[in-house]
Amino acid sequence: MTWVFLVGAILSEVGATLSLRMASQPGGARTWFLAVGTGYLFAFALLTLALAEGLAIGVAYGIWAAVGVALTALASRLLFREPLTKVMGLGMVLIVAGVLFIELGAAH
Repeated sequence: MTWVFLVGAILSEVGATLSLRMASQPGGARTWFLAVGTGYLFAFALLTLALAEGLAIGVAYGIWAAVGVALTALASRLLFREPLTKVMGLGMVLIVAGVLFIELGAAH
């Protein structure tokens, strides 16, 4: 269940962040602010459950942040036509590699 909680936390955080983008648009409806608050609340609750299951905070937060950044960048490209350059892609690869090294280091 640990990884299910973490994946849920990541998806909730990405959804909340994308909702924040919608809420910041001119004429953004109050409904989007409700989605932002609810999404972040679920994200932190699920992250807490993953930690309670024994996942190390450095590993959990690293994965959460890395995957969240990558998914948010990809989704914002698709949904909002925001830029996604080769340099940004390289940055995402480096973030994921860094998290992988933290994960490998935690195993020893």
